[in-house]
Amino acid sequence: MIAVVVAASLLIGISLGILGGGGSILTVPILVYLAGVEAKQAIATSLFVVGVTSLAGVVSHARAGRVRWRTGLIFGAAGMAGAYIGGRLAEFVPGTVLLVAFGLMMVATAVAMIRGRKEGPKNVHTELPVGRVVLDGVVVGLVTGLVGAGGGFLVVPALALLGGLPMTVAVGTSLLVIAMKSFAGLAGYLSSVQIDWELALTVTGAAVVGSLLGGRVAGRIPQEVLRKGFGWFVIVMGVFVLGQQVPAQVRDTVLGSPVTWAVAALAAVAGVVALLRRRRAGDRSAAEDTRASQLTR
Repeated sequence: MIAVVVAASLLIGISLGILGGGGSILTVPILVYLAGVEAKQAIATSLFVVGVTSLAGVVSHARAGRVRWRTGLIFGAAGMAGAYIGGRLAEFVPGTVLLVAFGLMMVATAVAMIRGRKEGPKNVHTELPVGRVVLDGVVVGLVTGLVGAGGGFLVVPALALLGGLPMTVAVGTSLLVIAMKSFAGLAGYLSSVQIDWELALTVTGAAVVGSLLGGRVAGRIPQEVLRKGFGWFVIVMGVFVLGQQVPAQVRDTVLGSPVTWAVAALAAVAGVVALLRRRRAGDRSAAEDTRASQLTR
């Protein structure tokens, strides 16, 4: 089983390196469902794994100029305070409640990422306003410490959707923020949770290797593909986490019902039709713009 855990840990690092998030989204389920670790211990361990792995990932992104240092440090500092408070509050919240909250926030954030911004970003190469960075940092940090998420699934959308940073820059900057907040959240958890350090170091070593590999690939992926890929990845993991919290009897009944699969099939068809309509509308708009430009010449 340890070989499976190590192989899965590589995906943790690759996710962080390419997407700037998803580390805890993968780490928590891996530790809970593959390594058999109790929920709160898994959350605390994930904060250590993701913190160290994110630090390793920052290096390759920084070399490529994909890190906004002022924004990242201010966001991270504000997030550390919120993460520590969240880690202390988590002591009083049942593990199942934390995992359900974790899954719901994953799905909500993923939908926002897939939809994207209604208008194109402005001043994408500048640092973000300090006030906004501090506010967003505290809120995201609180969630980070409470549910054990490194924060990438919230930091990346905050930087890309609200701040207008290019996706690749949001990814690189988020790793700096994640590292800072993860260690702060871990400090809060260590007051009440014991970590299996041998397991934690094993998972971290594999994840660091994956992070370095992911960092090399990130700069070669188109912005739109990266953003939507991030969103769909988080949705899949969020649904999985939520599904695991449903009682086994209920889960088996729902999955065994023809109605469930019929609804899923209809939803898939509706999604494909909507995507085709958007593409056609985009093609028409592009054609009209081309005609207009030709007439003005």
